[in-house]
Amino acid sequence: MIRHRTLHFLSLIAVLCGGLPVPSAMAARDSLTIGITQYPGTLNPMIDSMLAKTYVHGATQRQITIEGHDWTPICQLCVKLPSLKDGDAERFPSTTEAGDPVDGVRKTYTLRDDAFWADGTPVTTDDVVFAWKVGRHPDTGVANFRAYKDVLDIEVHGPKRFTMVERKLDYRYPSMGDFQVLPAHLEGPSFEVPREYRHRTLYQTDPTNPGLWNGPYRVAAIETGSKLVLARNPHWKGPQPAFERIEIRAIENTSALEANLLSGSIDMIAGELGLDIDQAIAFEKRNADRFTVLYQPGLIYEHMDVMLDNPFLADRRVRQALILAIDRQAISDRLFAGKQPVANTSVHPLDWVNTTDGVPTYGYEPDRAKALLDDAGWKIGPKGVRVNAKGEPLTLELMTTAGNRTRELVEQVIADYWKRVGIETRIRNEPARVFFGETVSKRKFTGLALFAWLSAPESLPRTTLHSESIPTDANNWAGQNNTGFRNAEMDRLIDATEIELDRDKRKALWADMQRIYATELPAIPLYFRAESYVMPKWLTGVRPTGHKYSTTNWIEDWKVAE
Repeated sequence: MIRHRTLHFLSLIAVLCGGLPVPSAMAARDSLTIGITQYPGTLNPMIDSMLAKTYVHGATQRQITIEGHDWTPICQLCVKLPSLKDGDAERFPSTTEAGDPVDGVRKTYTLRDDAFWADGTPVTTDDVVFAWKVGRHPDTGVANFRAYKDVLDIEVHGPKRFTMVERKLDYRYPSMGDFQVLPAHLEGPSFEVPREYRHRTLYQTDPTNPGLWNGPYRVAAIETGSKLVLARNPHWKGPQPAFERIEIRAIENTSALEANLLSGSIDMIAGELGLDIDQAIAFEKRNADRFTVLYQPGLIYEHMDVMLDNPFLADRRVRQALILAIDRQAISDRLFAGKQPVANTSVHPLDWVNTTDGVPTYGYEPDRAKALLDDAGWKIGPKGVRVNAKGEPLTLELMTTAGNRTRELVEQVIADYWKRVGIETRIRNEPARVFFGETVSKRKFTGLALFAWLSAPESLPRTTLHSESIPTDANNWAGQNNTGFRNAEMDRLIDATEIELDRDKRKALWADMQRIYATELPAIPLYFRAESYVMPKWLTGVRPTGHKYSTTNWIEDWKVAE
């Protein structure tokens, strides 16, 4: 390790210079350097939905509620989850936006007395109300605007207690879901022009301001595109984290990430944004004496978003041909030793709502793919590339995150499979910050975008599949339905599932959603990923969840082994 080499160099100087004091190995471990493959496009908790930001926020920006290791809601900033049984949640007659009768819910939370922003300001109901104001404004462009829009009112009972009045009694009602809090005492002026908020927020213009952070750490320094340095929050009242300083380095090339670990430039590689499983398996074989590798299957859905505005891809037969032409099982077996199961839909087999009943599946059937393309009017041209009646070639652009060795390899394999059925592929990759921050979120890709969704258990696909969630310039790119999928029956099922509290009935609705998804293919399912956490032997307490809430939400439990 570089750190160890530095200590050796200092020891040599001490010998030559008469015994100068040398830092101990334990003192050197007052800091931890983590490698990840992406740098966040923004640090604002409500803008965009990049995993790199989520990873940083786990250590610096706590939410009112999250899902825990047992995949059920838990409090972070609150004291207790409300429930209908206990009386701190209650139904009331309400209506949908369309005017249909529905049960609403009033649910009361109490914020922790010991929750503080890192400038010493308490976290209060002012921060909750301000976040609601920001999130529900139509010009803000938040990723999950529905989390705020369905809140009809927030009744404030004091600085630490409030009642949230929601339009619909959601099956996830004890949780606050993706509702975030913002420091009202700092962010108010940034929101004076709501449409400019994403650019004027202090998380963008002054990210090291201590008052932006309420977790065990605060962002103390940044090198945009390269690294973030976290320091302890002096006003954090929970268990004190072991490390004075955390450095999170973005190294987009996974081969370089591995090299930095072996050289000692970083101490660990985050499983959430690190080596793909094939690299991790090979790495473990060579370095098991120095590092611990944990493998965690989870709700990570690798797929290709399809740009449905592209007239070539708007034809369902073409989308079905694309998946039939790929031997996804061979990709899983040969690249991932069979540890990453082929996906039929976006719902993971570990999630209790998963079903295979009546859900179309797609094996490797190149002849069937060719027949579908023939039927759709795409005939083999003189150069082996299919052309339509206008003579246009069936050329599709495929994009992913540049530097991710495994994804780039998968791209090449997919392009080769498609070539065999007469589809030409043009690969164009971008750094993750650009790919997610601009190209995907603003629907600038023209063909297919290869990436992963990381979700919570039983995560309703409102933001990714409901037609109201299509990002546009008019809504300031709010929502995550990047494909432009519009399906009235899917919209109806999402709306109905949201307010269905009966588990059996809800599972039946989920089954219908999965059947539509696998038939219409707004995205091409590839496989469900497993995360691989590569850590030094001396680090303990890192506990993967298998869902979207990262290990850093429990960073105060990470320790240096005795």
